Amino acid sequence: MASLLKVDSLTGVTTAGSISVTGEGNSTTTNLQQGLAKVWANVDGTGTVALRDSFNVSTLTDSGLGNYKLTFSSTMGNDDYSSVASGNISTANSGRDVSCPGSTITTSEIDMKCFRSDNLAAEDFDFAMNQVHGDLA
Repeated sequence: MASLLKVDSLTGVTTAGSISVTGEGNSTTTNLQQGLAKVWANVDGTGTVALRDSFNVSTLTDSGLGNYKLTFSSTMGNDDYSSVASGNISTANSGRDVSCPGSTITTSEIDMKCFRSDNLAAEDFDFAMNQVHGDLA
């Protein structure tokens, strides 16, 4: 019989902000908070640069050709977090895409530098996306 659980808040018993989830095979546990993305953004980097959608992003800045800066609404606990960025120049040119975190990686912001995989030239991307995993402050 299927169950339905509806709650507005989950709190760990030992530590309020820490909940362990038993993984596949019932042999390992994962900390739920550690596995959640703390920041993510889907950026329209062409024309007037804009966020299509995002989480924990207060500001998007167009910093030049293929360079976008995300400022976090809530800061990270340190600057040793993990960031994964990807993108696409346009839907018609889906084979030419590369995007990497840039040189600015702080507790409050990260930049993305987008460039083409065929010639490594900086270019504004139609879709530039970033995810950040780590601890919030």
